[in-house]
Amino acid sequence: MFFVIGFAAGAWAPLVPFAKQRLGLGDGALGLMLVSMGIGSIVAMPLAGALASRVGCRRVLVAAAASACAVFPVLATTTSVPLLAAALFLFGAGIGSLDCVINIQAIAVERDGGRSMMSGFHALYSLGGFAGAGAVSGLIGLDVGLLGVSLGVAGLMALSTLAATPGLMTRRAEEHHAPFALPRGAVLMIGVFCFVMFLAEGSALDWSAVFLRAERHAAPAAAGLGYVAFAITMTSGRLVGDRVVSALGLRRVAVVGAIVAATGLALATLSPGLAWPVVGYALLGAGCSNIVPALYTALGRQTDMPESQAVSAVSVLGYAGILSGPAGIGLVAGATSLTAALLGVAAMLAGVALGATRLRG
Repeated sequence: MFFVIGFAAGAWAPLVPFAKQRLGLGDGALGLMLVSMGIGSIVAMPLAGALASRVGCRRVLVAAAASACAVFPVLATTTSVPLLAAALFLFGAGIGSLDCVINIQAIAVERDGGRSMMSGFHALYSLGGFAGAGAVSGLIGLDVGLLGVSLGVAGLMALSTLAATPGLMTRRAEEHHAPFALPRGAVLMIGVFCFVMFLAEGSALDWSAVFLRAERHAAPAAAGLGYVAFAITMTSGRLVGDRVVSALGLRRVAVVGAIVAATGLALATLSPGLAWPVVGYALLGAGCSNIVPALYTALGRQTDMPESQAVSAVSVLGYAGILSGPAGIGLVAGATSLTAALLGVAAMLAGVALGATRLRG
């Protein structure tokens, strides 16, 4: 199911330019349109977490996946702006619900299994993103029509969900909770850390190529190398992350990872040329790779809030970092410089390193 979420998000990314062209949208209008997907995710996450506590993870995950599958062909083919906005809201709600509830299940599975598994789960999300973007780009390159591409994506998601369904949990929480609640105690601390980590990931996705092009005068073909390095080390780090967490412990992984990430982003921002900034982005990916999985594991150990409610609250804060981070970096860069804005993110990562010393080991 982690793979399904990544695959869906990755499959949508190559279709965005086609939607922009088909509907005749400008950059600003497209940006506002895409916000509806984030709003759908943030609205759905607390509701999905509360519902999972009442009816079990399986029903919510299957329903959310079915919703995302059903709406995906509309994203690829509609010529109506209001319909695209509504479809993006529903797609975001489906993906957000999946993202929230599968982490609730992952915490329970890891705890029942008695060993670290969270990094491996999140690695499959990253691999799903690569597979989705690569598959759609390849099919488009073979001149497969957008309707055929979107039906293929929806079909693969449906088949994967069907294959996973027998293993999804049906047990319910012993006590129910309201969908919306402010995070408190350890949950608030973990949520703030997730906000920073997702903001840092967003800075690499949205700003690394811009920075290397504008500040380091990289050639257009080389400007994307920073994010490529980040994505490779992020995914590789998660593939081996469970062994690292077992060897070092959750607290050390979070502290050391945040130090490496902060150092990497500072190196990428302050180094001249192209080679050292790319190395810096590689360090940023390696440092970030296992922090969010470790934080979700930590949610399973706190007692300040019910587990499903805690996961919902932290998921919302994480998505808030994804949505607001790139725009915030742009605003700070406009008022000062892009270098200063990225160094501010590095300072926030250093704050995570300091705060993570309070996590349970």
